[in-house]
Amino acid sequence: MGDGTWSALDRDKALAYAAYQRTVCPSCGTRHEDWDHGLPGEEDAYVASVQRCVGCQVIADKQAELKDEPDTHGTKIALLPVAVHAARQLERDLKARRRSPRERDDPDTDD
Repeated sequence: MGDGTWSALDRDKALAYAAYQRTVCPSCGTRHEDWDHGLPGEEDAYVASVQRCVGCQVIADKQAELKDEPDTHGTKIALLPVAVHAARQLERDLKARRRSPRERDDPDTDD
């Protein structure tokens, strides 16, 4: 309708989609009805495929590296493009250089 109101058809579609979503396994994304259940002449609708995600592997490696570190509760590991990481590091370095020599030498100064 363009004004943000839902028509009766919109509501029916949303309810039908919600009902469908309740039938989907949250782990694998299939539905019970998708499988042949051993009936003669029927093949499974899916095949298990093994794939390695390098990004997930890098995150898991970093998690293992941090496992024995103290106070890592709430720590999140994210993948950043190399250029973004370099820009952030450059920004940190420039901020450190801008501090006055007194602040750099004063142990009581907080960052």
